[in-house]
Amino acid sequence: MELKLRDKKECTFDAVSLGEVMLRLDPGEGRIKTARSFKAWEGGGEYNVIRGLRRCFGLKTAVITAFADNEVGKLMEDFILQGGVDTSLINWMKTDGIGRTCRNGINFTERGFGIRGALGCSDRANTAISKAKPEDFDFEYIFGTLGVRWLHTGGIYAALSEQSCETVIAAIKTAKKYGTIVSYDLNYRPSMWSAIGGLEKAQEVNKEIAKYVDVMIGNEEDFTACLGFEIEGNDENLKELNLDGYKKMINEAAKTYPNFKVVATTLRTVKTATVNDWSAICWADGNIYKAAQYDGLEIMDRVGGGDSFASGLIYGLIETADPEKAVNYGAAHGALAMTTPGDTTMASKSEVEGIMSGAGARVKR
Repeated sequence: MELKLRDKKECTFDAVSLGEVMLRLDPGEGRIKTARSFKAWEGGGEYNVIRGLRRCFGLKTAVITAFADNEVGKLMEDFILQGGVDTSLINWMKTDGIGRTCRNGINFTERGFGIRGALGCSDRANTAISKAKPEDFDFEYIFGTLGVRWLHTGGIYAALSEQSCETVIAAIKTAKKYGTIVSYDLNYRPSMWSAIGGLEKAQEVNKEIAKYVDVMIGNEEDFTACLGFEIEGNDENLKELNLDGYKKMINEAAKTYPNFKVVATTLRTVKTATVNDWSAICWADGNIYKAAQYDGLEIMDRVGGGDSFASGLIYGLIETADPEKAVNYGAAHGALAMTTPGDTTMASKSEVEGIMSGAGARVKR
């Protein structure tokens, strides 16, 4: 495996993300439909990854997004600044008083408990970032003049609108022009693609994006829906992933997209909303590397666990260039992130490395 990263000295940022950041309203231990108060957080599939890279792993990161220029947008900026992520690449878009021209996205999320699964209810149509076009961002300046070592984006943002499809492709093409490594999380959401062309549109867009991706993240369902690859003999009722079938599928995908250097996915068996078996696998150079298995993982808030896996994986690839170490960074970081509330990580690098080395949950004094 060879990821040719740009020299750190010539880049302003170690990593940037492109995608939507929403205001998350969390009823805590209660239900959305009966709540009388909510705790506010920020979160977004692509943003959560670079937030983790900054807050947990200490890399210099920035977010490429757009907000409606109002008080809610400023609240979102304040959350991002508290996480240490650079906000200078945010596009502030003019809006009217009631959000007709553009608005900021809201995501109501309840955590679930036991037999009651986690539940999300998003309100994100006509947001500033969904309306943003490629010309609303100076990608030549970002990737050429400023310099970026790693770009992360994903299928959730790509599915927001026709404009976001075009913006993702423009960003990735410019990033590759300047030698930036690109990671992409397929994150297939049929409900999001349905309004802009459904499965056919999802495959059209993702097959184009895949041509420029170095590190592809996605499970077997994502690869089937977004790229048209299938695991032979895989039973949809199978509780465990067919690893041999997955490896064969990824090898086939790598023939179609020889630019793939790494492919990774989390492995999750949901026993209850608060107890999961958790691990991850990583493909590189035709080999499969499996992370440590966390059976019976007790979960406080599962939202963002996959994003924290991605940030740990990316950190491991940047710092060690070892896919086996990288997938273990990802699995440990994702596991820790799900023990705290909110979309984003509250873990430290030392905690992640402690879990990787077998540290237990004894009290630390």
